[in-house]
Amino acid sequence: MPTSAIGMKPSLPRLLGAIRQHLGMDVAFVSEFISGRRFFRQVDAGGPRPAPIVVGGSDPLEDSYCQRVADGRLPELIPDACLNTEALSLSATRALPVGAHVSVPIRLADGQIYGTLCCFSYTPDATLTERDLGLMRVFAAMVGEQIQEELDERETKLLVEHRIDAVLKDDALRIVYQPIFDVDANRIAGFEALSRFSTDPYRAPDIWFAEAALVGRAIDLEAHAIRLAVSALAELPPSAYISVNASPETIISGRLSEMLDGLPLDRILLEITEHQAVERYEDIVDVIEPLRNKGLCIAIDDAGAGYASFRHILNLHPHVVKLDISITRSIDTDRSRRALAAALCAFAAETGCKIVAEGVETEGELEVIRSLGISSAQGFLLGRPMPLDVVKAIVP
Repeated sequence: MPTSAIGMKPSLPRLLGAIRQHLGMDVAFVSEFISGRRFFRQVDAGGPRPAPIVVGGSDPLEDSYCQRVADGRLPELIPDACLNTEALSLSATRALPVGAHVSVPIRLADGQIYGTLCCFSYTPDATLTERDLGLMRVFAAMVGEQIQEELDERETKLLVEHRIDAVLKDDALRIVYQPIFDVDANRIAGFEALSRFSTDPYRAPDIWFAEAALVGRAIDLEAHAIRLAVSALAELPPSAYISVNASPETIISGRLSEMLDGLPLDRILLEITEHQAVERYEDIVDVIEPLRNKGLCIAIDDAGAGYASFRHILNLHPHVVKLDISITRSIDTDRSRRALAAALCAFAAETGCKIVAEGVETEGELEVIRSLGISSAQGFLLGRPMPLDVVKAIVP
């Protein structure tokens, strides 16, 4: 399998330089065998002249020491190439010239030969021993492990990309809606749109979105989910809003503004999700401010779950702060959770935003939520996520 796209890890040049200097050679390199050619993936030189090979260059494999070492026609250790008949049959032996040569095959986990780790000098070196060859074999094994890791990473990335493409193509992503209650009026005020993936084996939504981020497809997946979610606005009464989740990356990309264009923004609550610090909040503000002016409400998700959510609150001035389930859960029996929720309520009162409590699962939790003055909540006690047809059946 061609692996020319693999980029060697930063430690490989240091490793290559170390083995070249230890053996007192002029040039060291890592080669890869692809379709009858030898490609130079890493080169280190320190001799009296520029290296005769460069990274990315290639030559016919059959005309090389590498092939003949790999198939056994040449020994791995050659103190003087001019004393070896097979080596003398190669034009490079006299043209470079090649004096001493040490070459070891690099094998992958399945035993396949990737290429070779080679060192050569322009002059013979009778001091080279089997001990030096043993060291080369150790280094070749280390190089092989690095290459195998990168091959595995690339294969994993391709598999993830194929899975995401299949989801986008085959409509394997569907949206369910969890009621958000006005606990004072005891009525449904809106719905949070949540993604579900109908694939085998089942994998949680957060795993899908995390993998998409690792391969640079998070925006595509988020955009698809948001489009599906807001399409339900036309089928719900005007009094109900839909809450959708978007990362700062999706917002900044410009895709969000395109997706929301022409929609009733006063019925959309945008939950900004992120568990890492944002470097430039100005970029987010530049996108959401025009949308806010047209009625879009901004929420910060998972408040209290980590440092990033508090930075979001301070920099983005949201209309809504969503109290994370880690605070809501057992709030009726845990004084610390109740105190933190009360502090966020005081902050909300001071700044004019509202609190929505997530993850309410017991009557005791709901009672404490009410006592703190939190007027909106969601959780299994109040309503589980449901498909749109069920939503339409229960909403007047």
